[in-house]
Amino acid sequence: MMKDPQPSVDQKVRCDACPVACWIRPGMSGACDRYANRDGELIRVDPHVILERTLDQGGRVVPFNQRKSEWAGEIVPEDALFVTAIGAGTTYPDYKPAPFIVSAEVDGVDMVTVVTEGIFSYCGVKVKVDTDRFLGPEQATVRAQGEAVGHVTTGEYGSQMLSLGGVHHLTGGSKKEGRVTCDTLLELSNGKPVELTIDDGSTIVVEAGKAPIINGVPEERMRVGCGSATIGIFAKQWFGKVDEVVVVDDHITGVLSEHASGKVLGIQPTGIKMRGRRSTPGRYFQVADPGTGWGGTSISDPLSILDPFDKSVAKPGMTMFMVSTTGEHSAFFRLDENLVPVEAEMPEALRASTERIKENCEPALSTVLFIAGAGGSLRAGVTENPVRLTRSVKDTLTRVTCGGAPVYVWPGGGITFMVDVTRLPANAFGYVPTPALVAPIEFTLKLEDYAALGGHMDHVRPLGSLGDHESRLVPPVQGNVWPFASDGPRWGRS
Repeated sequence: MMKDPQPSVDQKVRCDACPVACWIRPGMSGACDRYANRDGELIRVDPHVILERTLDQGGRVVPFNQRKSEWAGEIVPEDALFVTAIGAGTTYPDYKPAPFIVSAEVDGVDMVTVVTEGIFSYCGVKVKVDTDRFLGPEQATVRAQGEAVGHVTTGEYGSQMLSLGGVHHLTGGSKKEGRVTCDTLLELSNGKPVELTIDDGSTIVVEAGKAPIINGVPEERMRVGCGSATIGIFAKQWFGKVDEVVVVDDHITGVLSEHASGKVLGIQPTGIKMRGRRSTPGRYFQVADPGTGWGGTSISDPLSILDPFDKSVAKPGMTMFMVSTTGEHSAFFRLDENLVPVEAEMPEALRASTERIKENCEPALSTVLFIAGAGGSLRAGVTENPVRLTRSVKDTLTRVTCGGAPVYVWPGGGITFMVDVTRLPANAFGYVPTPALVAPIEFTLKLEDYAALGGHMDHVRPLGSLGDHESRLVPPVQGNVWPFASDGPRWGRS
């Protein structure tokens, strides 16, 4: 049986969607799997995504609609559709206008949305891991598949922050480091689980919107507050039920009898003596090293943070309740004749208090925020004078969205935006093997403002004309502000 002849160079298609510029054989896709050669024509593999705002605000699933027919001039409900940049294509090699510059009439106002898939070398993700457990020292290197992809940054209230990606890891290290960094960012941004290891710390699995898994154990809840805050919240509920309460916390351990809440309630001194550094009354720092034990410390025995009780104040029979900030650990003690705490069966009232602490702890989640800078080449697809777009965004004349999702635009120069990846439709992010991430970005403004900033007016096309383009309709993510809503930019609409 004779084999088909190899395609000639003339049958290949040169892709111009990114700097890699793949030569693609017929029936094959490029290195990014986003563009392919179909009968000698360069096509986008994934359909273009258009959000359809349903009557019940996205409550029902809209079936994918592969549009095949030409637009017949029918009336399109323009305020119910929003053209995203997902699947739209790029402006590379930068001189080209954005792939879609779409006009629509909304509430009697002519609007325009400029959409493009940005190729971002200057991008990364910020990961918020809800946990009290020690993940690793600040500034420690975070690795994926053994390659450095970021670092541990500051610890926040009940959470540990990781900073991953960025241009130095994508392009400033070895070829493998750049590839693994790109893979990691892509998986996290598309809502996939990723295993990370932290130098001198833990192994964790993070997935946007899911509980983190730390050293093989899923985290269940984030703390109700620091040890001091927990004392303040529950002091009245403990009054009259126990003589002393210690809330163990890696950051601020609270002691009821010394705390202002205990003083207001008239709780008497117990003679307790704490290790660590005393801050204000009833608040102690550094009672133990950070770890995965009680309250995010390294201890498994809560009594190890206590010194002997003051014999001039403490009395045999006094009771003490020790608990962590999540209620995961708790114990009840009585002082014996030598004023040594001896563990005893916990009274039902304190057992209920432990459950109340747990009830007030929110579920632990991993949050992934994609962050990128929309630079000159991307802005050139919107206007021939890119700085005017930046000024329009800063002046709140232009709304920036990412796959239709609301973004936070950082103050200062440029258009640096951040978006919660769970707010986007599924698989909204791609990559090119330069390496860089490909992310959707949309700019929506009044048509007259677009003309004033020097936009590509000769490329504006009505929304209804997209009927000849393969696309799929999806509902917006519940909770997202509709991109055409007039509660944001100064569009002057009623």
